[in-house]
Amino acid sequence: MTNEHKDPEHHEGDAEQEMVEEGAPVSETESPTDAIDRELEIFQDLQRLQADFVNYKARVDRDRGVERQLAVADTVKAFLPALDDLTRAEQHGDLQEGTPMAAIAQKLRSAGEKFGLVAFGEKGEKFDPELHDALVQTPNPEVSEATIADVVEKGYRIGERMLRPAKVAVFVPSE
Repeated sequence: MTNEHKDPEHHEGDAEQEMVEEGAPVSETESPTDAIDRELEIFQDLQRLQADFVNYKARVDRDRGVERQLAVADTVKAFLPALDDLTRAEQHGDLQEGTPMAAIAQKLRSAGEKFGLVAFGEKGEKFDPELHDALVQTPNPEVSEATIADVVEKGYRIGERMLRPAKVAVFVPSE
């Protein structure tokens, strides 16, 4: 005794109707070229998605590198006053070769070099307002262009990023 219930909305065993119900429209009138065009469109969408992902990954990697460089620069910048004090102590003869303080100074400088720290601003160099802060300008008939007369504090950079300009006294041509 079978009790068959006929639901007009439900087509048991009708594969085409089940696919329509699942959301994948199937049409008897769809030609092979329409199917190929649809597959090509899906393939192109996948290629665009893949290109977007590759671009996103490259951007994230680049941004991660920039963030790392900024963190290193900020950390090294915090040690610049200590390097200045060590340089002044060395200039006054307070850091004798072989003393523990001279060894510490050398270790700090080596650590800075490891991260690409470069000091700039030397006596006799041409003055560059992009790299140097002129604290004092003194007219001098012996110079034809602005020249660094003395370095108060060296400037520092890591790569192309300037951490601090050099603070200098400048000889300017006398008029």
